[in-house]
Amino acid sequence: MASRADSFASNLSLANFSKATELKNRIWFTIGALIVFRFLSFVPLPGVNPLILETLYSQTRGGILDMFNMFSGGSLERMSLIALGVMPYITASIVIQMAAALHPALAALKKEGATGRQKLNQYTRYGTVFLCIIQGWFLASGLEAYGAQSGLQAVVDPGYMFRIGAVISLVGGTMFLLWLGEQITSRGIGNGVSLIIMAGIVAQFPSFVSNMFSGYTEGSIGAALVLGFAAMIVILILIICFMERAQRRLLIQYPKRATQRGMMQADRSHLPLKLNTAGVIPPIFASSLLLLPLTISQFAGNSISTDSTAGGFIQTLNFYLTPGQPLYLALYAAGIMFFAFFYTAVVFNPEETADNLKKNGGFIPGIRPGRRTEEYLDYVLTRITVIGAIYLTLVCVIPEYVIRQTGIPLFLGGTSLLIVVNVTVDTISQIQSHLLAHQYGDLIKKAKLKGRMR
Repeated sequence: MASRADSFASNLSLANFSKATELKNRIWFTIGALIVFRFLSFVPLPGVNPLILETLYSQTRGGILDMFNMFSGGSLERMSLIALGVMPYITASIVIQMAAALHPALAALKKEGATGRQKLNQYTRYGTVFLCIIQGWFLASGLEAYGAQSGLQAVVDPGYMFRIGAVISLVGGTMFLLWLGEQITSRGIGNGVSLIIMAGIVAQFPSFVSNMFSGYTEGSIGAALVLGFAAMIVILILIICFMERAQRRLLIQYPKRATQRGMMQADRSHLPLKLNTAGVIPPIFASSLLLLPLTISQFAGNSISTDSTAGGFIQTLNFYLTPGQPLYLALYAAGIMFFAFFYTAVVFNPEETADNLKKNGGFIPGIRPGRRTEEYLDYVLTRITVIGAIYLTLVCVIPEYVIRQTGIPLFLGGTSLLIVVNVTVDTISQIQSHLLAHQYGDLIKKAKLKGRMR
């Protein structure tokens, strides 16, 4: 049953948007920051030949680089200053969150409030710099080695100076994106880092539409296939919107308390448990683990002979782990389900939630506080996570299967669709919150004016 605030928000009129000056300024600031991000994606690294990069990248398609290139908005393909994007920060934040759930010292920091969160954010930034240095060094080294083995020299002057300069540039580009994301969060609208990732994904939409239109005019893609792609994307978006907002609301009862009129009244609230608590983390982790061996073997190039045992093993591995193969789809689905349960257990602690309810005097009707409440929360969470894991698996595996059967790559895979829809829904919710606050402000002003007139 919707609350009064939800009903009031659903009846909001966008006619008040023109009067919300602060909201308009925030939206314009967000748009300007995203334009700066797109400009940076076209600035190449110093010492790199942009004319050969496209050829080199086309020879490494099919690995984990495609996923990173999608999240960076094509910056990795152009080897720009922000080629690493914000993925090192995402990886570092996930590691810190898992460590905070497993390590007692970090778990104590997490419970210290704002001070503890500030320290954890500082550790996350240190981890981001560390990952950027490692990834930047291997990226620069791999670019030199792979270009030399392919007979193409993408690096103008290979050597340690180029690698050091590339690492410094990549670290600076990633940290600038983090700063830009923080500015969007504080002075703009929505989550800055998530909007940067979404902007990189959506930036590939025009090229996808152009390729589809060119294939349709040339006759390589039929009209039924185009309509099927459009219908599938629309259906997946509707399913994601429904499932991401789905939740199991547990009734929480509090003891009766005396009100201002001297009456005893019991307070009630709800504990919302999302159907997909893990978010987009399971498909990202599963695809990264599966595509990592393929990418390493591609960077090895022709250095290993296919006649040798190692060469034959790598060739067989590349064949069976190619996206769309039955083994790849099976392992991908199993990895998504595993990480869905694993990450849900990391981010939601039934024991801690049960203790907090017990300290505040709250309880679930029919369930005794303490140990029984913890077991009940774990029981409910496990069963709704089964549904969430199946939903994530279907949303991510179906596009991979369609790509394999048709041979036409979709610009929006399962993971990218999840990110785009989640960020869009969150941003729209924040815009509604600002409009709601503005409308409440107008009501308060009118009430004050009426009071003065009396």
